[in-house]
Amino acid sequence: PYLEHFHALNRKHVMSKRTFLIIVSLLVLSFLATLGTGLYVWRSTSDNRADLIGGAYTLVDQTGAKRTESSWPSQYKLIYFGYTYCPDFCPTTLTIMTEALSQLDPNIAAQIKPLMISIDPERDTVEALNQYHEHFDPRFTMLTGSPDQVKQAAQAYRVYYAKAETDAASDYLMDHSSFTYLMAPDGSFVTHFVYDTSSEEMAARLREI
Repeated sequence: PYLEHFHALNRKHVMSKRTFLIIVSLLVLSFLATLGTGLYVWRSTSDNRADLIGGAYTLVDQTGAKRTESSWPSQYKLIYFGYTYCPDFCPTTLTIMTEALSQLDPNIAAQIKPLMISIDPERDTVEALNQYHEHFDPRFTMLTGSPDQVKQAAQAYRVYYAKAETDAASDYLMDHSSFTYLMAPDGSFVTHFVYDTSSEEMAARLREI
């Protein structure tokens, strides 16, 4: 019995260590992906090629309604790419977006549509997004689609994402860049926010629209 208990503890330790290493690796990869995306965005805006950021997509929202880049034509779009199983970056960023909008004059806030586009279409079904949506500001619209549709949207915004390599079939993490994009009503790029942007900094920029 003692040996069985020892082996059980050892297996638990190995799995915990492996999980820890996976999470650390994902954080490093996410940082590198965000850095790479940031360099691309910076070069695009510095070279007056902001037109390279943004583009066509066709997805569905948390109610099952079809949505495209032309939806909400009179509003600015505040867009974040994430997923419902995300343990840290995504809920933190969505909270910052919510807090930033709450700091704005209602007339300005009404001009901005916050969106989350899923990069995990396998698990982020319409039903899953609908449940996730309940935990955030009702002004949010959350979008998903087929793998090809999500890929098209991510490529349009130069977003990197990839499934972490694990033995689990469904319990996995996604590595992805972590930027929030502000797009004009006509779909043109306005600016972007990095992960550690505070809600106060984001609100200050949004007041300038």
